[in-house]
Parts: sequence; structure tokens; C-alpha cells
Amino acid sequence: MKIQVINPYNNQILNHIDNNYIDKSGNIFPVVKGVVRICKPNNYTENFGVQWNMFEKTQLDDELKSKNLSSIRLFSETKWNTKDLVEKNILEVGSGAGRFSKVLLESTLANLYSVDYSDAVTVNFKNNSPIAPDRLYVFQASIYEMPFQDSSFDKVLCLGVLQHTPDFDASVKALIEKTKSGGEIVVDFYPIKSWWTKIHAKYIFRPFTKRMTHSKLMSLIESNIDWLIKVEKTLHKIGLGVFARFIPIVDIYGTFPKYLYESEIREWAVLDTFDMFSPQYDNPQRIKDVAAMFDRHGADVTFSGFEKFEGGIAAVVRGIKRV
Repeated sequence: MKIQVINPYNNQILNHIDNNYIDKSGNIFPVVKGVVRICKPNNYTENFGVQWNMFEKTQLDDELKSKNLSSIRLFSETKWNTKDLVEKNILEVGSGAGRFSKVLLESTLANLYSVDYSDAVTVNFKNNSPIAPDRLYVFQASIYEMPFQDSSFDKVLCLGVLQHTPDFDASVKALIEKTKSGGEIVVDFYPIKSWWTKIHAKYIFRPFTKRMTHSKLMSLIESNIDWLIKVEKTLHKIGLGVFARFIPIVDIYGTFPKYLYESEIREWAVLDTFDMFSPQYDNPQRIKDVAAMFDRHGADVTFSGFEKFEGGIAAVVRGIKRV
């Protein structure tokens, strides 16, 4: 059964008329480039729209020369069985360019409702609508104002997103609210591992870089990425990898899959370094605190900890919404 689309500001049902979604009060939400636009186009996630329109295929599995990283990560973190997802309604919040959307559409027969607050939704629709046009529904909307009634979805997925929202706790609450009783929520996030988590180049430079224009920041990264990669590689080679955290570049050797080709490493390094320095918000969390948020907002935690998988490791919390 299809999910009912609503105006999140007044809870009225939205009807698809011509190329718009309209409620009974006459409020209109346009469909632009295949995507229902529920929010203003410019907001605190503008940097993600920029990066995913530039790197629209970088993280897609079929664009990699090596292994299916997105598929490996998705199913390692969720533990979902594709056979159990037939005709299930899945809500994906924070789709980016659609790396996980693509996996879900190709690997399952689920209906996917994919939301992102940035214009990355344009790329997601472009990348994935040809795969299953009758099972993919893409919306540009805030995690706090999603155009769906509460208790609608069988599964809710939010990977690589929550740390970039203004209020982590409120974001978890929003995800759980949209989940059916007995439905499952899966999230991952940047973890606080110890007191030294924020003693890092990212948190030293972010007060300045997040205020730079996106074009200037991207140009700065592009012009310096090659020597930064060499410096990080050298530090690890001579046994001083601990000091790489003070180099203004993404942690290649700690977070990148070992099987990426050199050309892929460079492209991913530019993308992830921009992703590191450009967001308005960056709020890592302790795993136990996120688990407590699940419990507080009505979900029983079934797993909280680190999930290791071929090519990476992630802080993950999974839960089932209480009846």
C-alpha cells in the first residue's frame, strides 16, 4: 500500500495534480526534476547539494572499480534480509546522491521513500528513478517536517546524516515517530570515542571553513589534496599515523576501504574532505547516549555498538518501535 503524502505544516492530505502536490487549503508543493519539494531550496544543508551534484556517481557501487562498498555497508549495518523486504515501505532519511537507495531498489522489492533536505535529491532521482520508477518516491524535506503521517513505515533508515542535523535528539525522535509499531529503525553516526575525539584538524579548522563559500573551499581542497595524501601516507609509513589527525584531510587510512584504486582514493578524499569541513553542523555522539534516545522516544534497542564490515566500521544503533 502506498504511503499517504501530507502537508507537514497542517497535516492535510496532499493530492498530486498536474506537476504539483496540493492540499485542500490550496497550499502548493511543486515537483521539480522528479522530486516533490516540501521545503525552501536554500537551507543549512546547501553544502550537501553542492557536493552531491559534483560527485553524483562517486560512491555508487557500479561506478567503483573494486567492490560493492555501499551494499556491504548497508546490509552489515541493518542486518536486513532482502526476502523480508518484499512490498515493505522503507523510509530513507538523508539519501545524498542515492548510494543506498540504489542498493535497496536493485536488491529488494521494497517501496522506497527517500528524503533529503538538500538538492542532493535531484541527483538521487536522476541516478535511481530508471531502476524502479514505480517503487521510488523522492522528497526534498527536513527531517523535522517530513510529508508523511506518523507510524507509516515498516523500516526507517538514516545513515551518515544525524551528526549533521541541528538537534540530534529531535532527529532520532522524528525517525521513530514515522515508524510503525513493531517497525525497525537503523541509524549510524559519528561516535565520540574518548576525550581526544575533538582534538582533530576537523574541529580546529571547521569554525573557519564552514563559513567559506563552497567554491572557495572546494578549490582549496582540490589544489592541496595531492600533497596532503602524501603527508598522511608518509606518517603512517614511518609509524607516526597518530599525528595524521592534525592534517586537514579525511582519515584515508582509518576510514577508506583498503581495496580502493589510487584514482578512487583521490576522488573520495576530495569529496570526504569537503564533507568534513563544509557542513553547518557536526555533532558526534556517544553510542550509549543515542541508545538512550531510542528508549526515551519509544523504541527498544536491539543493538548498539560498532559494526565492522569489509571496508569499514560504523557506530550503529538499531531498534524496534514499541507497540
